[in-house]
Amino acid sequence: MTVESSWSRRRVLGTALAAAASIAAVPGCGGTGAGSDNRIRAAFPTGGSGESLDPHISSLFVDQARAKALFDTLVGYDSEMRSVPRLAVSWEPDPTGTRWLIRLRRARFHDGRPVTAKDVLYSYRRIAEAATASPARPYFTEVDFTASRARSATELELVLRAPNFEFASAWGAPGAEIIPAGTTKFRAPVGSGPFQLASFQPGQSTVVKKFDGYWAGAPNPAEVEFVSINEEAARVSALLSGQVHYANDVSANSASQLHREQRTGVLAAKHGTMQAVAFKIDRRPFSDPRVLRAVLLGVDRQQLLDVALSGQGQLGNDLFGKGLKYYPDALPQRRRDVDRARSLLREAGAERLTFELNTSAVDPYFESAASLIAEQLGELGIRVSPRVGPSETYFSDIESSGVAGHTRTSSLPIATFLGQRMRGGADINNYTGYQSDGFDSLFDRALRTQDESRRAELLADAQRLIRDDSGMLVWGFSNWNVGISSELRGMRAAPPNSLHWARFDHASLG
Repeated sequence: MTVESSWSRRRVLGTALAAAASIAAVPGCGGTGAGSDNRIRAAFPTGGSGESLDPHISSLFVDQARAKALFDTLVGYDSEMRSVPRLAVSWEPDPTGTRWLIRLRRARFHDGRPVTAKDVLYSYRRIAEAATASPARPYFTEVDFTASRARSATELELVLRAPNFEFASAWGAPGAEIIPAGTTKFRAPVGSGPFQLASFQPGQSTVVKKFDGYWAGAPNPAEVEFVSINEEAARVSALLSGQVHYANDVSANSASQLHREQRTGVLAAKHGTMQAVAFKIDRRPFSDPRVLRAVLLGVDRQQLLDVALSGQGQLGNDLFGKGLKYYPDALPQRRRDVDRARSLLREAGAERLTFELNTSAVDPYFESAASLIAEQLGELGIRVSPRVGPSETYFSDIESSGVAGHTRTSSLPIATFLGQRMRGGADINNYTGYQSDGFDSLFDRALRTQDESRRAELLADAQRLIRDDSGMLVWGFSNWNVGISSELRGMRAAPPNSLHWARFDHASLG
């Protein structure tokens, strides 16, 4: 990942005036600039008044950023999605891939209690329970908690019902944070992260304060405030006016504007986010494979990259994880084929196909991409009507409603993504309704395979299946852009889900 920082000498007075006008009332910020001494203010879209600090049900990026501040995981992901130690200092499977021995570092929760093997077992058992509704649940359903045990305060053995040589990659996923054993309430949660909770106003503001007892050393800033600003333009305006120091998830056009300003810069993680449309193949019209294939062939991915992403991204090929370990690079690029698409629509009797395409301002590229896809498919005679949904509930809404919707996913280990989104029984974040015994068989064989090269072959075969049949149109990979103030130091460009994204403990103001 690269850092793109530009402290230009040019100022755009008109932009600054527009920024001030558009953020008359940013929660928690008042009108006195970016805040008190040594408090970093970070602007994120939020989930409204229904927000929770329960790390096991986190789904939005602000949830994950807060969870990273308050809690910790056994492992983290580097920028290449490789597992690196956090609360776990070492781990190893037995030769069968069914027993994992994990050794913990000495760390403490905010209330002074040590983090122990029993806390890990409690956390993973809670995640695996259906009632918790954790997005990380699919990773832990095969754990035999009756057979698993704490060997000591700092050693535990996790026993699986089936071999899984990729199991450790799940421990760093969003929703896999470790909480104290017995925790059931999260209004004022206790974690082992670099910060502890100071205040929480759902949908408005969360303030965390430094935890001097953090195992990796006390954080630099005294406080971090997560401020709710749902619209991308308003986050940029708040940054330009000095009301926040950090604006998460800004578009390529906004990033260019921030580069030109003397008092702002951009952290750009290259190609960090999959941009896709999920077509529900468990209902009409996309339950007909010919209709699905026609749409996949009718979209011009290069034009979407050039226009919606302003050329700042990477071309998609209808698969997640381009550039990561286990991605099947040898697959030919899927190109637009209007004639073949029209032929498939005729075969299916769907020449006058109409459908709504769900989209939202939750991502800075969704709406422009929806308009362009509607135009492209219109050339086939398909009438596509973009439908803009609310940012706060967009992703939960499209899980069950509609037939097509824009979606995105930031970097994850490919095996972790496949297990969460494509494996049978993955009832959370399965936006297309995909179920395939053939895929499940290949995927399970891959996880059971100790030899890594053979595992890679099996995962490549599994991905070839979902590329054609799963209902995912992956048209591109956008840069992950974060706008920052020139006052903010110590932050790194990194994709969401990685260890260094939204990591404020090493940041400082000055």
